[in-house]
Amino acid sequence: MASMRDIKRRKGSIQSTQQITKAMKLVSTVKLQRAKSNAEKSKTYFHAMYDTVHSILRKSQNLEHRFLRSGESGKKGVIVITSNRGLAGGYNSNVVKLITQGELADEDLAIYAIGKKGRDALGKKYEIAADYSDYIEEPVYAEAMRMSSRILKDFEEGRISDIYIAYTGFKNTVSHIPTLLKLLPIIPGSEPDDLDEAGDEIEDNTLMNFEPEEDDALDLLIPKYITSLIYGCMIEAVAAENGARMQAMDSATSNAEEMIDKLTLMYNRARQSSITQELTEIIAGANAIS
Repeated sequence: MASMRDIKRRKGSIQSTQQITKAMKLVSTVKLQRAKSNAEKSKTYFHAMYDTVHSILRKSQNLEHRFLRSGESGKKGVIVITSNRGLAGGYNSNVVKLITQGELADEDLAIYAIGKKGRDALGKKYEIAADYSDYIEEPVYAEAMRMSSRILKDFEEGRISDIYIAYTGFKNTVSHIPTLLKLLPIIPGSEPDDLDEAGDEIEDNTLMNFEPEEDDALDLLIPKYITSLIYGCMIEAVAAENGARMQAMDSATSNAEEMIDKLTLMYNRARQSSITQELTEIIAGANAIS
């Protein structure tokens, strides 16, 4: 059995850790409120942009555009959104698993990393084409636009043949969904990937007419589509990260409380045993004298 000194030292260490986890939980809770509000505000536009672009192209025929070509050569480009810090439960590892154990696991990938955790984990196996880890601290639309320009340039020049995005979708405070979406190329007539809470679309077979010409319209629409998806995914990922960290710190605090209770019980038992032994020795000594 551990000595009273060892138990007391371990209990003090756990209490210090508990204070840290409590503080981190409070910080994450405050950050979550703001991030949740931003995610809820952007979600409608984010989903509408995704559904609208796919709807337009499903209703178009015989389009030939550089953003609609099938990926035949080059690596598959994947935008991976994780966090710069840990202590968020399975938040980062779940996104990494989407790549390393999902449908793209055996592909030749070029990773566009937003977040140091994803960059460090995936850099051991795949090429890191660009590192935008600072963007996840405070997502800004202008930064998403700069990233979009770089990725679309690589796509046009044939460095990458497809564009995917892997992120954690924010459903509510306790529900976060690792998601992999294909952004380009968009094949006219294909069905879009599912987005969480996407509304049911009424089937409409009316063909799409473009004004101005389709090339000019797509030159304006596709970059905005990519930028909006990147920005929307970053906003949702930040909310999901803070939600995951809040849950992880809450669980850690509860576990620490349980360990402290057990150690307190062990300490009291050890103290009682020590007192009993001392009393026994005193009584034995008194009997021996008498």
